[in-house]
Amino acid sequence: MSQTALSPFATHRGPASPGRFADPHVTADGSLRAKVGLRALETLWFNTGSLCNIACVNCYIESSPTNDALVYLTAADVEAFLTEIARDGLPTQEIGFTGGEPFMNPDMLGMLDQALASGRRVLVLTNAMRPMLRWGERLAEIVKAAGPQLTFRVSLDHHTQAIHDAERGAGAWDKAWAGLGWLSEQHARIAIAGRRTAHETEAEARAAFAELFRVRGLEVEAFNPGALVLFPEMEAGAEVPEITEACWGILNRSPNEMMCATSRMVVRRRGAAAPAVVACTLTPYDPQFELSPTLAEASGMVSLNHPFCAQFCVLGGASCSA
Repeated sequence: MSQTALSPFATHRGPASPGRFADPHVTADGSLRAKVGLRALETLWFNTGSLCNIACVNCYIESSPTNDALVYLTAADVEAFLTEIARDGLPTQEIGFTGGEPFMNPDMLGMLDQALASGRRVLVLTNAMRPMLRWGERLAEIVKAAGPQLTFRVSLDHHTQAIHDAERGAGAWDKAWAGLGWLSEQHARIAIAGRRTAHETEAEARAAFAELFRVRGLEVEAFNPGALVLFPEMEAGAEVPEITEACWGILNRSPNEMMCATSRMVVRRRGAAAPAVVACTLTPYDPQFELSPTLAEASGMVSLNHPFCAQFCVLGGASCSA
């Protein structure tokens, strides 16, 4: 789908202004750039691969049917990191799977089994379309056995079909609802990832989603921020402020509230011999956010040297975790 005026949401493509988000230690005006340390690894994300069955206008990492910059993780990859968590007694409470579309990965069900067997909460980000539904009875068995330990967070870009389809392509709305219907029939635990346009307040958006869920018979609490996650717009070329050390006091925010204070993500780059641990789910292509090949070495300070650090976390107050 081409990027046209039909979409009310910004896309993140495009460079930041010259001189800004350039130096990991200081901002363009010479101020000390804010940094965040890993307080505790509460959530470990696995990016199953950047391939997706659709190409969305607003995709944070430009997943598509042709983007394989992040290749498929394997069950062996996931097992190695789960083993490291157990061996080192890390306080990881949640395992997340994102993509791309996770259910395109041929090892996805095996990776799900491994994560669930670890006893931790498991969160899967999916568009609930054909790649998920093709697993059919095998996935249904996992859902039944997992119960509330497993959550599917399904993307609905808006509470209207017109805007959702403008983002994801004609017919995407009906396909997503077919997947949501199937998940409901399996009694799966469902959350929704949505957005609101610039013309509606969060309260208005939640009320509209609540009515949609009521009409559709979907048991999701629209006024629960954990059940309906409304993400901020992301645009790397926008003139967002750089975050300095002084901003913590000015904004009354704490570094410990940031996503990189409690989470890391595992990716495997095309051509790489092994997976790597990166600081953030939103910046997997930026080499400055690649930390190490193991979790033990990935606890260093993260410099907030990207527009997404400001837009999503510091100013947006958002998190990918449940």
